[in-house]
Amino acid sequence: MKSSMGQKAYHSGVAAENTVARNYEERGCTIAHTRWRGRGGEIDLIVRDGATVIFVEVKTSKSFAQAAERVSARQIQRIRNSAADFLGSEPSGSLTDARFDVALVDHAGMVQVIENAFGHI
Repeated sequence: MKSSMGQKAYHSGVAAENTVARNYEERGCTIAHTRWRGRGGEIDLIVRDGATVIFVEVKTSKSFAQAAERVSARQIQRIRNSAADFLGSEPSGSLTDARFDVALVDHAGMVQVIENAFGHI
């Protein structure tokens, strides 16, 4: 069983992901997957905006700046590897239009999305 601190972090992360998902839906996007697992690891959200696939890493902290600092080079590589796995199942494969966003959630539940945060695949 997870510790109470671990449970709190888990539920906080799920709440942040749900908030970010609503943010994308309000902009006309479709949520394709939440917490999708590939060989490289987990991708928080996979969103479709028309023909574009958006891989979203969600980070929470007291401020947007602190949340942004929590994205590590190792995480970026893990997400890229998992995204490549996912795109392998798409009709256009690696030629699919895709981008990586980082969605930051502050202590008040406000969302700031950094589009194309990692550059194109």
